Amino acid sequence: MISTTLILLLVLIGLSIPVGAALGLLGLILDPAFSMLPLTRGIGEIAWSTNNEFLLVAIPLFILLGEVLLRAGFAERMYGAMSLWLSWLPGGLMHANIGASALFAATSGSSVATAATVGTVALPQIKRYGYNEPLFLGSLAAGGTLGILIPPSINLVIYGVLTNSSVPKLYLAGIIPGLLLAGLFMLTVVMGCVAKPEWGGRRITATWGERFASLVHLAPPLGIFFLVVGSIYAGLATPTEAAALGVLGALILAAWSRRLTLTMLRDAVEGTMKASAMIMLIIVAAAFLNFVMSATGITDAITSSISGLGFSPVQMLLVIVVFYLILGCFMETLSMMITTIPIVAPIMIALGYDPIWLGILIIVLVEAALITPPVGLNLFVVQSLRKSGSMGAVIVGSLPFVAAMAVLLVLLALFPDLALFLPRVFG
Repeated sequence: MISTTLILLLVLIGLSIPVGAALGLLGLILDPAFSMLPLTRGIGEIAWSTNNEFLLVAIPLFILLGEVLLRAGFAERMYGAMSLWLSWLPGGLMHANIGASALFAATSGSSVATAATVGTVALPQIKRYGYNEPLFLGSLAAGGTLGILIPPSINLVIYGVLTNSSVPKLYLAGIIPGLLLAGLFMLTVVMGCVAKPEWGGRRITATWGERFASLVHLAPPLGIFFLVVGSIYAGLATPTEAAALGVLGALILAAWSRRLTLTMLRDAVEGTMKASAMIMLIIVAAAFLNFVMSATGITDAITSSISGLGFSPVQMLLVIVVFYLILGCFMETLSMMITTIPIVAPIMIALGYDPIWLGILIIVLVEAALITPPVGLNLFVVQSLRKSGSMGAVIVGSLPFVAAMAVLLVLLALFPDLALFLPRVFG
């Protein structure tokens, strides 16, 4: 049953069927093949119970928050400020790509939105300042991955729902690894541009007066971050309510900057509806697939097979890391999380791993899947923003940043407190 399920899933994805449809279709195929009962009759109840989860309401709210900030023009001004402060480093604006991505990630919660937003502003600078195109593109794709690690994160909400873990603790756990990963990305750029100075393009000069004057453009995203995260840890709001507060704050900022129009609101809501519909389809389809796999015994068979290998906790950790890195090359990140975490998390937690630490580890592995070919979503996002050129340049430029993620995985394994210190102190 296990091999049949895996082969069918790979075939459906290989046929370029949308992931949500592929997961649902796989459930429909497995039902008559391995079950004596018509499990499809449970689709309505599964869809209702899945969509009725209050915590999931945070997803469209965080998407709307990012849409409003993007369409109100804050992203462009934020990138300009970052370029003034970070362009003195070897690599120039590539550091602004990563810094702006980290800052926008602290408001949007979405990697795709982060990569698309910063990429739209940054791409014209490649030819203007003579940067190495693959490395510049890689910094955009990699910087975008920070959107699902630095809180508030949609994927951390999903992990919290799937494992019944505290989302506020997960948010705290993601802060240090998120900032550390941004630092590793910037170190990767520095190392590349020190070795090959011509990759760094022409330097951008700025006076200290210009830098300090630009700080006003960093205030809106930082203000939204502290409003959302601060309201959670002050005990004033749940993650879902904090997301609503963030949307309200973004609308006030848009009105203050005179960018709040009916057209802008319509476009923001339309973009939110499209992204939310895609995400919820994947969640519902994956929930149905997990139901079918559990009812037919496939989930128990997989769990028993893995547990029966007799691996030590360290060996199992290595197996899980390799498993996610390989699976990430062929599967979209959200669907990968929803289909695997119900199986992987209980096994790893039973071996003594902290569920909060495990969540951060899995998110980093999922981040790597965003920039590994052939299905790395951020690779396609960055490529879609270009006017010309092949996907190969984006892939080649992203590989050094995958190595940086591998370094973070090692650091998390050696020093678990990188993720657990803040939840222990403030949780």
